[in-house]
Amino acid sequence: MESLSRQFSIYALGGLGEVGKNMYCVENNSSIIIIDCGVKFPGIELPGIDYVIPDFTHLKNNRNKVKALIITHGHEDHIGSIPFLVRSVNVPVIYAPRLAAALIKNRLEEFRISTTTKVVEYNDDTVLNLPDFKISFFRVTHSIPDSFGVVVDTSEGRIVSTGDFKVDLTPVGPDINIHKMAKLGEEGVDLLLSDSTNAESEGYTPSEKNVLDSIEEIFVNANGRIIVSTFSSNVSRIQQIIEVAVKHKRKIAIVGRSMEKVVQISRDFGYIKVPDTSIIDTQDLKLYRNDELVILCTGSQGEANAAMSRIANNEHKDVSIKPGDTVVFSSSAIPGNEIMIASLINLLTRQGANIVTNSILSDIHSSGHPSRQELRLVLKLLKPKYFMPMHGEYRMLRLHAELAEEMGVVEKGKAFILDNGDTLTLSNHKISKGYQVEHGVVYIDGFNVDGLAESVLDDRKQMTNDGMITIILSIDASKGTLLVEPIIYSRGIISKHPHRTLEECRGLIHEAVKDKINKKTNCNDIKAIVKDVAEKYYYQITKRHPMIIPVIMTKKDE
Repeated sequence: MESLSRQFSIYALGGLGEVGKNMYCVENNSSIIIIDCGVKFPGIELPGIDYVIPDFTHLKNNRNKVKALIITHGHEDHIGSIPFLVRSVNVPVIYAPRLAAALIKNRLEEFRISTTTKVVEYNDDTVLNLPDFKISFFRVTHSIPDSFGVVVDTSEGRIVSTGDFKVDLTPVGPDINIHKMAKLGEEGVDLLLSDSTNAESEGYTPSEKNVLDSIEEIFVNANGRIIVSTFSSNVSRIQQIIEVAVKHKRKIAIVGRSMEKVVQISRDFGYIKVPDTSIIDTQDLKLYRNDELVILCTGSQGEANAAMSRIANNEHKDVSIKPGDTVVFSSSAIPGNEIMIASLINLLTRQGANIVTNSILSDIHSSGHPSRQELRLVLKLLKPKYFMPMHGEYRMLRLHAELAEEMGVVEKGKAFILDNGDTLTLSNHKISKGYQVEHGVVYIDGFNVDGLAESVLDDRKQMTNDGMITIILSIDASKGTLLVEPIIYSRGIISKHPHRTLEECRGLIHEAVKDKINKKTNCNDIKAIVKDVAEKYYYQITKRHPMIIPVIMTKKDE
């Protein structure tokens, strides 16, 4: 029993088998620490959904054990769920790097959340002594400043998480702390959790500095306005675009709420350096020639409400596309967003814009994640006894696990490919598979912290795919008769003879309910009959299952 009380469990509530929603936990019988708390952005398959977040039920059920949330860096897929977590669970303190801490505070203000949770900054030299845990950090390079790996020392062994990283030897900002990583490897690492996003790509991820030449070429060749769309959190990329814009004496307009927020915070902390005279309001764009302007905006993934889509659809009050504009997509497509991006590019091209995307001929984006040679290097440096690939779809996790075993760094059978909710148990420097914790996804619509039930999402999908039919019955309850013929409204239904289809359905419903309402019955029974008749009829006609909404109105004698 003593060993059970001392052992530690490691598991993910998000981030395994997917890209996004990162949330990893280390737990013993009295304490839980959480590493990252991110969102996943929905594709077109989730209509009306703003965010997908982890299910916090396990943490709610163990709320008294939660000691701290530790953030590796300030990207939304690592901090975006914090407003929802702190509403649900009492998190005593959030430890975050300087830029991430500022973004978290801003996020909490945006959601108008008043919380007792403290946000405390850490750096490369910080050591945290928490109940049952000693936490330290090592700097890594990524596409946002202040990115760190996390070292978790427990009585049973050492766990290291790389966070998101790449081994960029010419970074835009501080170097990765390879010396500290090598020292950790010499001291001994029991379990390594490592970023798997680019595990399919051989070689090295190009340096962020490589993008600079391509950006420079675009500025030299563009005769009109340059509109650059990238992730608002890619601070390193934004800094490079701004530097080139200033060099070419172009004024910069920032479009999109998240872009404005990140640029302002990054300028306040010195991560983005730009003269005040180079930044202009969007309403002042008309005061300058086209070849004097750069517009920096969000929406590189084709999101419907983002700045780039609003500009393309002439829905932005100050910015619209002009023939001769050069529109640059300085990002890679997140899996699932390809259709939205292609539609946006087609719309922009129709309006006369010249489109530049990342390709072999135009290297305008560099990933923030490690390719296979960088994964090999980190495995060699840290030399873990056991390995758990994280942050990636299943095929990426498998490739990363196989890589570790092929290198001989990790013995065969000691690399674990897990799903969200699966646990590993650390006891006396040994790892084994454990139990499952409650996990899942929550769909957020607007600022509703409770999320949407799966049934609501199913209803939305059904209406999107198959349409909707509303059937209204007016009944005289005292006489047991229909006052008028059933009224039917259909939306999104395709029929060869729509008028005849409605008439036939109306007749079938009338016949089905007229005898029933003469007998002792209730509204629920009548609704069930109406749904059954309409569903069978419309499937026979359309081979679809539209949503059927019966509405019963009754008249009673006074």
